[in-house]
Amino acid sequence: MAVPKKKTSKSRRDMRRSHLSLKPVNVISCPNCKAPKLPHHVCDNCGTYNGHQILKDCRLGA
Repeated sequence: MAVPKKKTSKSRRDMRRSHLSLKPVNVISCPNCKAPKLPHHVCDNCGTYNGHQILKDCRLGA
């Protein structure tokens, strides 16, 4: 079984883990109702996407 000969330093360990950090969620405002929404997703508040009404039963758009 493979066993390391030397202890991995904190610097080398942390450099290996540098890409594992969490990134903030990208949120934009809906051009129709100005509510925050994810890009390339239907707005949960008004139900529009790319200027078209997609969802009929919504909180504001009903």
